[in-house]
Amino acid sequence: MSPRQLTMMGLGSAIGAGLFIGSGAGIKAAGPAILISYLVAGTLIIIVMWALGEMAAANPNSGAFSVYTGKALGGVAGATVGWLWWCQLVVVIAAEALGAAGLLATVFPVLPVWLMALAFMAVFTAVNLTGVRNFGEFEFWFALLKVAAIVAFLLVGAALLFGWIPSVASPGLSNFTDHGGFAPQGMAGIATGLFVVVFAFGGTEIVSVAAAETRDPARSVGRAVRTVVWRILVFYIGSIFVIAAVLPWTSDGLKSPFAAVLDAAGLPGAATVITLVAVVALLSALNANLYGASRMVFSLAERQDAPRVLAKLTRTRVPAVAVVASVVFGFAATVLELAFPDAVLPVLLNFVGSTCLIVWGSALVSQLVLRRRADTAGEALPLRMRGFPWLTGLGLALLAAIFAVGLVGEDSRIQLLSTFALVAAVAGALALAQRRRSAVTAD
Repeated sequence: MSPRQLTMMGLGSAIGAGLFIGSGAGIKAAGPAILISYLVAGTLIIIVMWALGEMAAANPNSGAFSVYTGKALGGVAGATVGWLWWCQLVVVIAAEALGAAGLLATVFPVLPVWLMALAFMAVFTAVNLTGVRNFGEFEFWFALLKVAAIVAFLLVGAALLFGWIPSVASPGLSNFTDHGGFAPQGMAGIATGLFVVVFAFGGTEIVSVAAAETRDPARSVGRAVRTVVWRILVFYIGSIFVIAAVLPWTSDGLKSPFAAVLDAAGLPGAATVITLVAVVALLSALNANLYGASRMVFSLAERQDAPRVLAKLTRTRVPAVAVVASVVFGFAATVLELAFPDAVLPVLLNFVGSTCLIVWGSALVSQLVLRRRADTAGEALPLRMRGFPWLTGLGLALLAAIFAVGLVGEDSRIQLLSTFALVAAVAGALALAQRRRSAVTAD
């Protein structure tokens, strides 16, 4: 995989359902104050990306932060993080497929959502069963298209807000003060919105996974981290600002916020175009996340923390069994959509937010431990995170604040407690499996 493909993959995995669909849900939850949620989460993801970049440049591995956590905190901790991230991604894969199908149904209501989602799952399973070079090129052009679309959206939004579009009145910043003010749902709304936002940024860490299959990983990872960080912040916070300024937080248009903004700008046909671009964006994220999920479970199998069959490679060095295992849930979710229309996606979006926080926390703690070890040993690192250890400490403090705020809101508290229970169950099962494996080896 080339450096340009790695960079665009980082963008592709993060600009998906979280932005095109989840942004509307976030504004519904917090009102314009969702910008606070995005700023907090954006600062955190910058720090996490720098920490991951440092570790990935020094040790490119398909297991990425799972391997780093294992080195820093022990094998059970590393495997737990790996399985948790894999579970998160297989849920996200299903969410992307259903989200893309749902959006496409608004402009092409010929086929049912579940059938289109099923077709998407089948196509991208086939794509991921080809060589990584073909996959990387496919993802590059997918991601490039949606980046261009978001830039165009930001330009239209700016023109609308500044009153540069003839015969269309600018709302100015009135939606930040009307309809209950900037934070109509208070701190609880910001907390609820924060978990929607965390889901939106989830997947960016896939850059550290893909580093293992990239030419000149040390240089490529550094470039990808620098590029992905500022572009995501501009795209996300810029887009959210435009949407929150143009649409009241009570608007039904937030179900498809990008299309609603373009409708408000009076551009004929633009809403349909942006909806189709959003479909491409979701499918691009599905593609990248399926890649990440398959490589993570492949790495777990290599470390004997998953069934060995998942480590099998084809002649083109594709972990085919791992790819298939990573799409089973997505296919099952399409069946659930058939049984429970419009009920599956909201549940999926709510599930994965707090798992991102656990993964990011493990990455920061691992970087803190491994960097200190490297500095003590006088080891030269190809990429060094600036501001260490203070910046890592700030990231951990932000995580702690997010957890504290999350425990205040009823919905987010349930989500957090569920995630803690999942972590404990996975860690317990892995610890038991490792003890049994050690006992068999000793015998």
